[in-house]
Amino acid sequence: MERRRLLLAAAGSAVAAACGSSLASASPSPSRSASATATGTASKATIELAKGGSFTFALRPDKAPQTVARFVGKARSGFYQGLSFHRVEDWVVQGGDPTGSGFGGAQVPSEYNDLPFVAGAVGIARANNPALMNDSQFFIVKIDSHHLDGMFANFGLLNPSDMPVVLGIRIGDTIKSIKIE
Repeated sequence: MERRRLLLAAAGSAVAAACGSSLASASPSPSRSASATATGTASKATIELAKGGSFTFALRPDKAPQTVARFVGKARSGFYQGLSFHRVEDWVVQGGDPTGSGFGGAQVPSEYNDLPFVAGAVGIARANNPALMNDSQFFIVKIDSHHLDGMFANFGLLNPSDMPVVLGIRIGDTIKSIKIE
């Protein structure tokens, strides 16, 4: 059992490294900073891409209240407008980095839950240290990615009919807006 736990921790560190793990300790620039606000009745987010197209995902404040509040606050403040998707792989797309490098954003305490990382799950990047996660970088898995279960904050689920838009995201595509409902 202990060996399994160690192997899972090592795998989690490898995945964290691939998700922009070291997360520079510098905070986002003042023009991009936004404090987390209460989610109120926020239940979904719709991301419109500058190149056209949009996708919607359900928010899960019942499972990740601090993560959802932080994402909603940043989205409502306009923080994500103009930011790009800096990581696109066959299994994941990731954006929300104020520097566009995969190392931007501040570190905040991690918030784990039991939601599975099935195709369309929305999560938050984290540091090598599992106690810390990023405050702005989010990712969407394109395929079931259960190796992430319990290792990253899962805070939403993509509308399945919007997966073709996510599959069409390329490195450098930018966010035009995020509407919170």
